Amino acid sequence: MQKERFIDYLSSEKRFSIHTITSYSNDINQFFLFLSEEYQIDSDISEVHFQIVRSWIASLLESGLSPRSVTRKISTLKTYFKFLIRQGVIHESPMLKVIAPRANKRLPLFVEEDQIESLLNEVEFVDGFIGERDKLIIELFYVTGIRLSELINIRVSDVNLDDNLIRVLGKRNKERLIPLSLGIVAGLKSFIQKYSLENYLFTSLEGKKVYTKLVYRVVNKYIGKISSINKRSPHILRHTFATHMLNNGADINAIKELLGHANLSATQVYTHNTIEKLKSVYKQAHPRA
Repeated sequence: MQKERFIDYLSSEKRFSIHTITSYSNDINQFFLFLSEEYQIDSDISEVHFQIVRSWIASLLESGLSPRSVTRKISTLKTYFKFLIRQGVIHESPMLKVIAPRANKRLPLFVEEDQIESLLNEVEFVDGFIGERDKLIIELFYVTGIRLSELINIRVSDVNLDDNLIRVLGKRNKERLIPLSLGIVAGLKSFIQKYSLENYLFTSLEGKKVYTKLVYRVVNKYIGKISSINKRSPHILRHTFATHMLNNGADINAIKELLGHANLSATQVYTHNTIEKLKSVYKQAHPRA
């Protein structure tokens, strides 16, 4: 019962996305399965203490899960036990003495500019509605840096073709306007008119809005045609947008607003990619490097 209330809390009060809620739910279910199998704890959450949580963390690491993924699961449990305290179910969180494993900071992966140009100008997409839709999905990700959850919920009414703007609803239902390039405005206008779109911008042939796995497949398929990068998700195109903007002189605060980041620290991670590129140029060009 408490798990269901927690999920409802994430949706109604925290206003988390469906994707985030699913991740939280999976984490909680995985933890409860561990409690049942290893400690025969099925319902009395008050029996859980920090040693049990540490044991779970150890089992996750031993299974080969990365420290970064384990840290995310720890964050889920912290939120869950805080919720239980608010509900009066427990009086103290077993997470107070739990320390997350250290994770090596990884620079965001991105696709090179010439590869993006090749993808949009040279790669052949299938003919008809599906091909036109898929190419626009890729291009819109790159041109705007929007999240997957934002893209699949875009409606035709969110696209302002006169002012070259698109409205997206981000995390916590925060709305923002993002400029569009003239090229994609022309493509969107043609696509909308040609197929008489009135509701969602990106749909299946049956008119239903595209779903997460479909978009993943599209991005994975076409990035694979121009790059050997091992992770080919929609978020890579978001990283690519931010990195290319920085490399071409965009102000980091402007990029923060375009990405919909709440804090500048989330955007600053992309400056490391720019620094690495400068180092590479320096080594190649400077006589004493």
